Amino acid sequence: MASELCDNALKSAMTNWRHEFHAQPELGFGEHQTAKRVAEILRSFGLEVHEGVGDTGVVAILQCGNGVRSIGLRADMDALPITEVGNMPYASRHKGVMHACGHDGHMAMLLGAAKLLSDNPGFSGTVVFIFQPNEEHGLGAQAMIEDGLLQRFPIDEVYAIHNLPGARMGHVSTRLGQICASESLFEIQIAGKGGHASMPHVGVDTITVGAEMVLSLQTIVSRKLAPSTGAVVSVTEFLTDGQRNVLPGHATLKGDVRTRLPEDRLVVERLMRQIVDGVAATHGVTGTMSFNTEFIETINAPTPVKAVICAARTLRLETDADRPPMSFSEDFAHFSAAVPGCFLLMGNGTDGSHGQPLHASDYDFNDELLPIGAAFWRELVRNRLPR
Repeated sequence: MASELCDNALKSAMTNWRHEFHAQPELGFGEHQTAKRVAEILRSFGLEVHEGVGDTGVVAILQCGNGVRSIGLRADMDALPITEVGNMPYASRHKGVMHACGHDGHMAMLLGAAKLLSDNPGFSGTVVFIFQPNEEHGLGAQAMIEDGLLQRFPIDEVYAIHNLPGARMGHVSTRLGQICASESLFEIQIAGKGGHASMPHVGVDTITVGAEMVLSLQTIVSRKLAPSTGAVVSVTEFLTDGQRNVLPGHATLKGDVRTRLPEDRLVVERLMRQIVDGVAATHGVTGTMSFNTEFIETINAPTPVKAVICAARTLRLETDADRPPMSFSEDFAHFSAAVPGCFLLMGNGTDGSHGQPLHASDYDFNDELLPIGAAFWRELVRNRLPR
């Protein structure tokens, strides 16, 4: 399949780009060399290139014909703070940082598409190639939007591909409506009265109060929401100032909330605040909570979803137009909240490191997927911007 969609020279170039990015990973808003290299490659195709959009973001413009419509194609650029265990010749050279989510492949595929379309456009309108920083922390898309991305480079629709390990290579799946969950981070501060471990009745130790809150928070999903909501409330840290014989007077609970719908997110936050206030009042301590949503729910629009499935089927790729929603979160949500969009998954394969989970220290993007992704982008552009 791959050899039918892309000539060997471009496949080799995309592979080299991908390996180059993989060997030199950079964290969110620190993608300085990555962005510089992306811009350099795009300029070599003759595209109009803008750097520093939303800090380290890169935008390239390709216009053809007299069409007035414009679409955006997004690739993410940042890596993760993970130590790679692979021994490939292109393994990470930056200790403690690696491309464990395939953003190196996403960039290479979009660069390949830019090359294909600049050499042989076959469309009428404008393509905006968006290389986004800091997807992993949910900050890059909003930074680009706040920097005027959508005013400077107006688009009618926006699209993004994310590879999916464990799915057959090139298999395209998406869905109408919500496809990725939101992520909200919470922090609960409990202020009580510490004391000697042998005399707990003299104060109010915050471990007991915090433990009660942890258990009560679990009843939100198990007893207050319908099972079909798919909501998750997880306490991930329990920190106190206690010692071996000192009861803590202060405790901090930190955690993560995932929801599929904005209304469920608001309900979870309201119930969490009720529990914190109620348990704190019962024990005569002070309880405060912060609840910050950086990743909102990713919502796919009808027309872009249909366009994605049409382009995939034209290339004879396997498709699933109604896949189950994903539990992970995606910064693309801010783009698709601003203009109609579609986030899609593309199978990365099932063998070896290609089948390892995203964010695993032995994960690796499948180079055989590069020409498929580039050809898909080209087909989608020609579908949405016909001559």
